[in-house]
Amino acid sequence: MPKDFTLSAYRQLILALIQAGYSIFTFEDWCDGKAQGRFVILRHDVDLMANNSLSTAQIEAEMGVRASYYFRVVPQSNIPEVITQIAALGHEIGYHYEDLSLFKGDKEKAIKHFEQQLNYFRQFYPVRTICMHGSPASKWDNRDLWREFNYRDFGVAGEPYFDLLNNESNTTEDIVYFTDTARMWDGDKYNVRDKLLGTKRGDGNASKTESIYETSDMKIHTTFDVIHWLENNKLPGAIMITTHPQRWTDNMFDWYLEFAKQKIKNVIKKYIVLNRTDY
Repeated sequence: MPKDFTLSAYRQLILALIQAGYSIFTFEDWCDGKAQGRFVILRHDVDLMANNSLSTAQIEAEMGVRASYYFRVVPQSNIPEVITQIAALGHEIGYHYEDLSLFKGDKEKAIKHFEQQLNYFRQFYPVRTICMHGSPASKWDNRDLWREFNYRDFGVAGEPYFDLLNNESNTTEDIVYFTDTARMWDGDKYNVRDKLLGTKRGDGNASKTESIYETSDMKIHTTFDVIHWLENNKLPGAIMITTHPQRWTDNMFDWYLEFAKQKIKNVIKKYIVLNRTDY
């Protein structure tokens, strides 16, 4: 089998979505009611190695696809030249916020920082959607900032974990969620916060349906499994796919380095999932 998490594999995934009859939209499009029919919302969380995100953005542009790219404030993600080029390709830019973790739970400082950074990213694109960064090593859930404040007061149209991926509303009934968290498509046991709201830690049924959609006994672990599933199953009307572009590369040194680092991270994250009690 060819290597997974290469740019070639990513191109094959996008092609499989198109051939399965899906239209591909940004999250901003969905917020504006433009995502109709059978659709995929394509989202990228740019945690690290921002240059990799330019590669996926170029592939998408070549294939006539627009996606949502969420950037953090940290220098590994926040590279102005990359953000500018991705916006120029026609993609959506959003803020991958982690303000509550950065300020160790101080909501007043966090909301001021949030507004400053939101305005910063708006110099590249008229940012209207945001998405939390999981900050798995932090005891603070960045979404808790919105227990006290309302992101709509800052001109934000949507946050996927509240407006789309929310088990406590009706919006997820027909939405299937795939994420490459842990460098696999079935990495729920390593997943600290990239979950549907309303799922409980340790709830096997809830966590299984958030990132794997099964109409048979097919196991979905690799990108090629996702492609096979798209080619051979009765498909849902709507999907959100989240990737982390630092995982996707044709550079073999970077590929093996990311592979090794993720193995270590997965051990740590599994321990956190099993032992954390603060969420």
